[in-house]
Amino acid sequence: MYSAPARLRPLEALPWLLAIAVYFAAPSYLPLGAYVFIMILFTLSLDLVVGYGGIVTLGHSAYFGFGAYTAGILAVRLNGDPLLGLAAAALAAGLLGLATGAVILRTRALTLLMLTLAITSIVLEIASSATALTNGSDGLHSVPVDPVLGRFAFDLFGTTAYFYCLAVVLACWTLVRSLVNSPFGAALVGSRENDARMHAIGAPVYARRLQAYSISCALAGMAGALLTQTTQFAGLSTLGFELSGEGLVMLVLGGVGRLYGAFVGPTVYIVARDYLARQTPEYWYMGIGVLLVLIVLFARGGILGLVDVLVNRLRAKRS
Repeated sequence: MYSAPARLRPLEALPWLLAIAVYFAAPSYLPLGAYVFIMILFTLSLDLVVGYGGIVTLGHSAYFGFGAYTAGILAVRLNGDPLLGLAAAALAAGLLGLATGAVILRTRALTLLMLTLAITSIVLEIASSATALTNGSDGLHSVPVDPVLGRFAFDLFGTTAYFYCLAVVLACWTLVRSLVNSPFGAALVGSRENDARMHAIGAPVYARRLQAYSISCALAGMAGALLTQTTQFAGLSTLGFELSGEGLVMLVLGGVGRLYGAFVGPTVYIVARDYLARQTPEYWYMGIGVLLVLIVLFARGGILGLVDVLVNRLRAKRS
């Protein structure tokens, strides 16, 4: 039986406190921190469909890139207000997710996976061909971005970008947390575990999955818009398969279906990539691969699953 979600626990405030601490402890890493927040939001959008809905996709970069280009084109052609661009990207990516999800969610397993790849290929080809809007392979350069709320301009040190991304991630995390702890989230998890039983009790499985997929795509589009606004550039790389693969790797590293796995995975992945790329530029991919293999072999629930095991062992020893 569904019960009301618990109130925000003190431990859940830890990531936000750490984010603020980074501002004071490592101000030179604020641009990297903003990028980490963007990937956290992208991974969070993946967790909603993969971790809670059981919908495995390799084409989520289509919605990320669609949101990135929507925000960029809107800023270049009409208005550079970042909040307007963020809303437009969410709406555009959400509608694209609704239209494509209506087709792909009628399929299963390998067919669904292949369709997500096909959608990414189609969107990538359209973006590459529509040079009048997207500038083709050159991308949109020097995208104009107005100050946030008309007061906070994006500076060279990345301060505004850092806190802007942090605020957006906090708002989106609050939304996703409310969803997964609601009857909607319970029905979504039920369809992941046993959709036949959910059909038997009259639950609208397809409708729930489509709603979750559309919301997830809207969140991915917002992440893409954040990348465009903080870098003032939108390119075809935002639509590439590599981004979708990285998102899934980050989610697996952190822990699938855990919400905070979307925080831990991107942070560990990006920090490790940054460190390894500086130490051994030609072999950093191998280091990431070894890390992923170790997590899969010894921590099936990701890094958060490993933390759970260690905590349970400590409790067992104390008792």
